[in-house]
Amino acid sequence: MPSALPDGEPVPADGSLPAHALHDTAARPLGFYLHVPYCATRCGYCDFNTYTASELGGGASRESYADQVVEEIRLARKVLGDDPRRVETVFVGGGTPTLLPAADLARMLRALGEEFGFAEGAEVTTEANPESVDPAYLGELREAGFNRVSFGMQSARQHVLRVLERTHTPGRPEECVAEARRAGFAHINLDLIYGTPGETDEDWRASLDAALAAGPDHISAYALIVEDGTRLARRIRRGEVPMTDDDAHADRYLIAEERLSAAGMRWYEVSNWAAADDAAARCRHNELYWTGADWWGAGPGAHSHVGGVRWWNVKHPAAYARALAEGRSPGAGREVLGAEDRRVERILLELRLARGCPLELLAPAGRKAARQACDNGLLEPGPYAEGRAVLTLRGRLLADAVVRDLVD
Repeated sequence: MPSALPDGEPVPADGSLPAHALHDTAARPLGFYLHVPYCATRCGYCDFNTYTASELGGGASRESYADQVVEEIRLARKVLGDDPRRVETVFVGGGTPTLLPAADLARMLRALGEEFGFAEGAEVTTEANPESVDPAYLGELREAGFNRVSFGMQSARQHVLRVLERTHTPGRPEECVAEARRAGFAHINLDLIYGTPGETDEDWRASLDAALAAGPDHISAYALIVEDGTRLARRIRRGEVPMTDDDAHADRYLIAEERLSAAGMRWYEVSNWAAADDAAARCRHNELYWTGADWWGAGPGAHSHVGGVRWWNVKHPAAYARALAEGRSPGAGREVLGAEDRRVERILLELRLARGCPLELLAPAGRKAARQACDNGLLEPGPYAEGRAVLTLRGRLLADAVVRDLVD
């Protein structure tokens, strides 16, 4: 089942923010994340806040969901008051957003346009499962204003998909890329997962090659994390499938870097590669997260951040619907980040980027650790000399450990 929400202080019933959070907003871009918590089936590795029909229970339905998200968008307009910013990025995620009719996704997008307006060249993305779209559906999305789509491919090997409990067949994601291109999408991502129990290096190379051959301008490659409480975790515990070790994960990452860079893609975040000759190929919405900008997350369990205040919504769709019907914020809790919290978060997030983080963010102990990391081949010497901590390829493999040393 989905993981638990963090603790925090109560969110005011009207969703209002401290005055300091709304200060100097023009200096920060604004994005929206719209969460669609529905899936046809639950994948064995998933602990996201999603619900199948059998898990949903009463008090919520897909049919009314778009109306509820529109209500939260209107709430966002009230909370942000006279904030003049237009929306620069939208990301519709899940779950499987494309289980909803395309008209519902279009309605959410239209509400954002009516309440906030869109910046010129705004990036508008939706996730999609390969089996949940067809050419007509993709055409409706493009007509509604979506200009980027992210397909969950995960693997090109049937036996790997079977362990992950993915329902699409090998080859279908590649067909989706072609269909999206014909529908007019300029920017397309394929999500891949490496380290699935039973996957070999050759399986992973085949998945990378198939993804590249499809011609997306962005590929995300994530190491499989086996979360407690998932079906996959239970299968591993029972000895039905083997746990993949850290060395195999490292080998797969190196294979990904080799294959993707040889094909003209460059990493810009530890798990993300984009066409090297097109700056617009990067996911600008995710860059908002990694650079501490502002975003409003609408939907059950969605997280938001505005001006150093982070909050999260109630998790269950029924509780979310009830709060909005009663005229209350669906926020379940929040935290106000202090200066030290924000400094540490900047290091944690910006170090994952190809441009790295400024050394001036580091405390004296962190600067000493950065010098040592540079000497040990974990940080690039050129950027270090210019005042930035940038991970080497080896440093990317040990990113979590490098971060821990730099923030101590």
